[in-house]
Amino acid sequence: MADLSHDDVLKLARLARLNLTDEEVAEFAGELTEILHYVEQLQAVDVAGLKPTNQVSGLVNVMRKDEVVDYGYVPKELLKNVPKVQDDHLHVKRMIG
Repeated sequence: MADLSHDDVLKLARLARLNLTDEEVAEFAGELTEILHYVEQLQAVDVAGLKPTNQVSGLVNVMRKDEVVDYGYVPKELLKNVPKVQDDHLHVKRMIG
């Protein structure tokens, strides 16, 4: 791949809605060109026959069954301990202005 030109960097900056000075354009042209050369190196690596690696630690999700547990409480009895109830729900002060 060819090196990025001044105009290429300006076009990328415009697409990203960045205002760059001429010094920044020159700096980014070199940096972006190096990144593109590195990507070319990565694309040249032979990965035929390799499995994709999406998990390296061997950890797996541990899930519990979603079961209803009866703790022996009746919701209406618990609401007796609340200062204010409205339609069988806790009534609190408005928190969003």
